[in-house]
Parts: sequence; C-alpha cells; structure tokens
Amino acid sequence: MRIATLSIGDELLFGEVTDTNASWLAGRLYGAGVPVRRHLTVGDDEDEIAAALESLAAEHDAVVVTGGLGPTDDDVTARGAAQATGRRLVLNEEALARLREFFDRRGREMHPANERQCLLPAKAGIIPNAAGTASGFHLVHGGALLVFLPGVPAEMTRMFADSVLPLILSRRTERRSVRTLVLSIFGLSEAEIGARLTGIDRSRPGLTVAYCVNYPLVEVKLRGEGEGAPVVDELLAAAAPLVRERLAGFIVAEGDETIDTAVARLFREKGMTLALAESCTGGLIAKRITDLAGSSAYFLLGAVTYANGAKTRLLDVSDDLLAEKGAVSAEVARAMARGVRDLAGSDVALAVTGIAGPDGGAPDKPVGTVFLALADRAGCTVKQYRFSGDREKIRTITAVTAMDWLRRWLLSC
Repeated sequence: MRIATLSIGDELLFGEVTDTNASWLAGRLYGAGVPVRRHLTVGDDEDEIAAALESLAAEHDAVVVTGGLGPTDDDVTARGAAQATGRRLVLNEEALARLREFFDRRGREMHPANERQCLLPAKAGIIPNAAGTASGFHLVHGGALLVFLPGVPAEMTRMFADSVLPLILSRRTERRSVRTLVLSIFGLSEAEIGARLTGIDRSRPGLTVAYCVNYPLVEVKLRGEGEGAPVVDELLAAAAPLVRERLAGFIVAEGDETIDTAVARLFREKGMTLALAESCTGGLIAKRITDLAGSSAYFLLGAVTYANGAKTRLLDVSDDLLAEKGAVSAEVARAMARGVRDLAGSDVALAVTGIAGPDGGAPDKPVGTVFLALADRAGCTVKQYRFSGDREKIRTITAVTAMDWLRRWLLSC
C-alpha cells in the first residue's frame, strides 16, 4: 500500500514552525507496516493544494493531509480538496452539529466565522475532533483515500490514532509486516558503527540497517520487512544478537527506552539513591533526571553550584583548594561529589565542573575541558574529558556522558 503525506501552511514553508506532524505520521505509519513513500509541503494556496492532491492521489493509495482547516481566510484546504476532486463545497450538517456541541459543552457562544469550518466537499465523511473545532474529513478520489486533519498536533495525533489509522489499514490488501528495533549507541561515531556492522544485512533479505544521529547518540535501526509478523520477528531475532555483539559496551538503550529512562529504571530496580552537583551544565543533568515521573523515589538532591562561593558554602569545597587548583580541576570535582553525597546522604553522587565556552578557556584548560566525579561508599573516581563544539553541544555531551556513567555504575552494583 502506497502512502503519502501532505502538510499545508505558509508557516511551514517560511520556517516559522517546525513540521512535527509529518515526522509523527511517518513514524506511526511505518510502525503499522505502511511506510510513507512521499511527502510534500505546500502553502495556504488553493491552487497549490489542489495540484498537490491531484499528483499524490494519482500515484498513491492513500494521502494524509494536515493543516488549513481553521476558521480564518487563509484556511483553504477544504476549497483545495473540492477543486482537486471536482466536488462542490457544501455545509456539512454533521460537522456543524459537532461544532455546536463543542461550544455548548464549554458554555461558549460560537462565532459565525467558525461555521466556515463546516464547508466541506460534498459527500465527505467526517472524522470527529473531541479536542478542537475543526472536524477532519475523508473522501475517495480516483481510488485513493484522501484524509484531511487539523494541523494542531494534539488534535491531529488523537484523531489519527482513533479514526484514521484503522480506516487506512482496513483498505490494505497485502499483509506485509514491518518491524524496527532501535538501539541507541554512545561512544562511537556513525562511521565507526557502520564499519562494525558492515555486511550484516547483505545475507538477510528483508533486513536493512539504518543510522540516525541524535547528538551525541547514534541510533541504529534494524528494519525487517516480510510476509507476516512471525517471519519479520524471526529475521530480527537472528540479526539482533550479532549487532549487540559487534557494538558491545556502547549500547545504552534499546527499543522505546532512552538512556534517561534506562537510568531511571536501574535506580528503581537497584533501590539506589542519587545526588548531583553541577557547575558548567547548570542543572541539565538534574533536568534529565526529573523530566521523568517518579524520580523523587531515587533523586534526593541537586545543587547547581556555579559560583565558587556556592561550592564552598553548600559542598564544603575549601577556598584554598579552589585558589590552588581552580574551579575546573579534578580535585574540585572530587570535593564537589563528596560534598553533595555527604549533604544528601545518597548512595551515589555525581559532580561536574568544566568550561563550556565560548570564553574561559586557557592553554592548559581549553574550552571543552570537563571533569566528572562519581562518589560512592567505595570512594571517588574522577574522569577528565576534552569535548568539542559550541556551548550547547559541550553541555549536552557532558550531561549524556554523566548519564552513561551512572548507567554503568548501576549495572555494576
């Protein structure tokens, strides 16, 4: 089954808004075994919309369209759909009834402009929208299913999952299955990973290996395609152990898990507690920890001790040590980790101090110099790194390096 997606909106063409709808749809459709074959983006122009629809409908079995269903003058998707399919625009009574009910439930009066959202191509089927004013709609043209959804992501995703995906799958005649196993890799470049995995897919028809950089991680995607789920599952089951063997020591997460959720899971499983002391990352590590619900069960304390005085007052780092070694040093990182562990009473503590730039570097400690320290009941270990990139990249790779160290420490417990 050939699927295409079409995004509509001047704001997308002008770079004012990121098109998250297209990537979300591509992921959901691929996971359902009907990968997107083509994607287009056009502006709020009736003729452009009609031309895109005619082109896509001629070459695909289904087209999913997002955007342009609002109540303003620049929302012209329905007009473009009518032009492309040779249908009249009519007031859709079902859409109007749903719209009035939407406002009644909220005790609000419907503005007359909203009624234009119910002017749809004749004989269009309605896709309910429980979260907004714009009903979606669908119709068949030249054998192709055309589906139209609002551009608001929260509305679109719910409508697609509840109504559209089942509709698309009901029209599928073939039963080929597609599965993807994602492995997140940290510590190897894309080129190094590719070299290690050379040849894995050559002797396995239906298996492909793809790579996606999500800095500083690289995602390895094992994709299996074949006649039925059992065949594909067997294909992935045979290839996955070989991939794990060749990338041993660098796989930080698999499947839906991320490095952050892996660390969270391990803290819960091991029953350990954590404290953090951050300087150059400014709380970024703590944010990654606390972005996940339930982190209060193991995360006791986070201190952003940016200034030297804060390191002294909160973590008991001595003024003499700071003066002698400097805030960015192995000795200060060690003192920070020990200090925050004593303060929190945690099983493990991790501290970071470094120079994220763009200023502050020196010949012996250039921008990108970072010290990480991990303290537990066995003692305190310090590691030094030289990262490259701008301020954001240095802070990001520092935070991920810290998470990976915690992950490895937990696995060793």
